[in-house]
Amino acid sequence: MIKISQRVEIPDQEIEWQFIRSSGAGGQNVNKVATAAQLIFDIQSSSLPDFYKQRLLKLSDHRITQSGKVIIKAQETRSQARNRELALEQLTGLIRSVSYVQKKRIATKPSRSAKEKRLKSKKQQGQKKALRKKEF
Repeated sequence: MIKISQRVEIPDQEIEWQFIRSSGAGGQNVNKVATAAQLIFDIQSSSLPDFYKQRLLKLSDHRITQSGKVIIKAQETRSQARNRELALEQLTGLIRSVSYVQKKRIATKPSRSAKEKRLKSKKQQGQKKALRKKEF
């Protein structure tokens, strides 16, 4: 079970794993061992609450496909187990990121004193520039 929050957990059966060979430098290890971990998580057929599903599907992230699957490839380390952990961390981070609801912004107006201060500073700036002018 992967714990997302106190109430939300993802069963291990909902996550599909593929282990492939890493790209890039690494010597013979790259050519011989499948250390890169590719995590595939289907959002629509998951046990996540509808709130999470809708927000994840609306998210414009390169890791989410058109069909609603999250594909995360981790190949940073030479260890398959560590790459697997990194992919799980990325998935939990992605799901947690949609759980935060942003506060609505309340439009405010500047106070009278703030307006007066602004106008006063503008007037001072104008006077300063007027003093710089050459008189003919």
